Amino acid sequence: MKDRPSTNSDETSSNLEGEVDAIVEVLPGVSGPLKRRSKAEVASEDNRASLREEMHERKVKELRQMFDRHKGNRQLILLQDFPDPDALSSAWTYKLMAEKYDIQCEILYAGALSHQENIALVKLTGLPLQRWTLEMAKSKDLSAYKGCVFIDNQGTTCNLTEFILGAGIPIAAVIDHHSLQGEMNAEFTDLRPEIRATATIFTEYLQAGMLAFDSSISQHVKCATALMHGLRSDTNSLRQAQEEEFLAAAYLSRFYDPQLLNAVLQSSRSKWVMDAIERSLKHRIVQNNFSIAGIGYLRYDDRDSIPQAADFLVTEENVHTAVVYAIVHDKDEEIEVVIGSLRTNKLTLDPDEFIKEAFGQDAEGRFFGGGRSQAGGFEIPVGFLSGGNEDSDYARMKWEVFDAQIKQKLLDLVSPKDNPVYDH
Repeated sequence: MKDRPSTNSDETSSNLEGEVDAIVEVLPGVSGPLKRRSKAEVASEDNRASLREEMHERKVKELRQMFDRHKGNRQLILLQDFPDPDALSSAWTYKLMAEKYDIQCEILYAGALSHQENIALVKLTGLPLQRWTLEMAKSKDLSAYKGCVFIDNQGTTCNLTEFILGAGIPIAAVIDHHSLQGEMNAEFTDLRPEIRATATIFTEYLQAGMLAFDSSISQHVKCATALMHGLRSDTNSLRQAQEEEFLAAAYLSRFYDPQLLNAVLQSSRSKWVMDAIERSLKHRIVQNNFSIAGIGYLRYDDRDSIPQAADFLVTEENVHTAVVYAIVHDKDEEIEVVIGSLRTNKLTLDPDEFIKEAFGQDAEGRFFGGGRSQAGGFEIPVGFLSGGNEDSDYARMKWEVFDAQIKQKLLDLVSPKDNPVYDH
């Protein structure tokens, strides 16, 4: 056997690296471990992480300062009219953090809790939530409150916003993960649309020492469970979670109660939700992988069946986006509103941009809807045409007009050259 020529190991290693780099360069779409990152890419990523950490530290400092200024005060925490687990858990966390500064908070919503999981969450954890209709708010003495707080919303989806601000109560804080809906004059603002859930933001506050959770304290365990549910619900069971959500979930895993969370998640669907799903299946049209369904009239208390129907439709084969809407009647306020929900699995579709482009703004420049990653919603007042539904023919004609208009707005974006609304 002939002796092999001796080689320098460093030279061999260098040649091998060059061959791998050459292969990577010619393979289309190669990424992951095989795709070696350049020093510039690594430095850029480290720089972004450093900037995020710096911004987070600054926000925590600003939040502490705001709490210091409000020591001994009372505040109102305003949620969207139909609060979800992300909003509920985040508001509870804010309330507990504020109590360390002798700040007493009331968590308010003006609409309804109709989603079975939301009802179960509030009942099983004892989450301190109050419903104030606009009429109830008008009968309250608001002089004791020195600030209001918007959590998981920016006031545009809260029926109490105009009245509370009109009463002269300043905005102490706005903490949200949705895109900016308009300028708000707040003492403290933390808006992070790149984050998947507001619960993630609040868990980061906890990790920064704003409140030390203790697994021996029942209230802390229940709040951690609510936050875990908030993370789960806004990330499609963590399937759409990012690094921040996984880190938050890892932290909460030390404190939450898995059995309690399981009890919340196992709450059964109501008859009204099943009816809404059935109607959405019956009336849906599918166009370019969009499923669009108008389901007629709904009671105000059953409004949460709309997003649940959208959640169901988006699971259909060859559908990546579902939109479900209805005319919702509020007997207390004697108004009707077209309410819709969007759910999507298409990563390149921005629900916030889609809904804003589809439905635009009202006369005061406020958008009728918006969204976050893979979900969105819209509310359009019926206005002068509200009511009169005792006459079945009138109610049918009114629905047909609104149904056709909503479909037209959506299909102009989905399939502008092939609009089935005009085909019959």
